[in-house]
Amino acid sequence: MSRIFGPIRQFAYVVKDIEAAMDHWINVMGVGPFFYMKDHMAPNNMYRGKPSSGRLSIAFANSGPMQIELLQPLDDAPSLLSDFLKEGREGLQHVAYWTTTFDADIERYKKLGYELIQTGGMSGPNNGNAFFAGDGYPALAHAIEISDISGTKGAMFKKIADAAVDWDGNDPIRKFPPA
Repeated sequence: MSRIFGPIRQFAYVVKDIEAAMDHWINVMGVGPFFYMKDHMAPNNMYRGKPSSGRLSIAFANSGPMQIELLQPLDDAPSLLSDFLKEGREGLQHVAYWTTTFDADIERYKKLGYELIQTGGMSGPNNGNAFFAGDGYPALAHAIEISDISGTKGAMFKKIADAAVDWDGNDPIRKFPPA
């Protein structure tokens, strides 16, 4: 566990083909089911201090307590995701830590010297996310996400985790958000 952020709760992979990535996780790794949202407009994003809302496809599944997130940018809107692909990289792009003290945590990390690169999140209160870079980024393989789970996102993430507990391989790709 990180002495700064707590336990890692999510590994997030930026991919060029999200359906191929889901197929790999489902059929090679045995992880699922995935909850998939195709062609989503990311709301309220700020990238390096400027508004930037891009389109992406996104999928979530759990392997035990670890959430796997797959992200495929669908346009060139400025973001950490599109930068990652433009640099010729594909794969692990960020790790996420979950919090219920989002605003206070953002201020604490900034005071510790972490650079706030991007913010955004799901619609509704208490569903935000913030991306930070530490020393050496982008040379590092990943950024750091802080995800506020005190709103509806927390309940949604629980449903995704619960669906994975006794998953038998049936219905491997489901609609996002989970019902």
